Amino acid sequence: MSLDIKEQYDKIYNYCYFKTGNATLAEDLTQETFLRFFSQGTYANQGKPLAYLYTIAKNLCIDSFKNKAVEEIQIDYPAQDVVGQTELKLSVRQALRTMMQSDRELLLLRYANELSVSQISKITGQSRFAVYRKTKAALALLKTTMKEEDFFE
Repeated sequence: MSLDIKEQYDKIYNYCYFKTGNATLAEDLTQETFLRFFSQGTYANQGKPLAYLYTIAKNLCIDSFKNKAVEEIQIDYPAQDVVGQTELKLSVRQALRTMMQSDRELLLLRYANELSVSQISKITGQSRFAVYRKTKAALALLKTTMKEEDFFE
């Protein structure tokens, strides 16, 4: 599999931002992820480069929490957002906070980063069926939480 760096850069950034909640830190972690990926040339050309890239990003995010105090999440919205979209984003973010970390991560990889079940399976080391089942359950839980907050009918 050939790895398209431009395509993956934004996805890794989104992943790091999701994990840290800090745009500047996510940018630094994304750059560090690619530096480490390319400095380790022996593995980058073998096996599963996408899974390796996400593994590096995940470990860097974990290390960032160990080394620094967690900052309050800042929500950046463009000025042209309408009130309804802002409320939806806030409600989704609050609902996601109530979910387990593993469920949030699956939803991020599947829907925000638009990875296939097969790609997520390679990244997480789980079977495709398990990823599909867990993603479906996490999405149902998110919908239920959103309904409980009276955001959806």
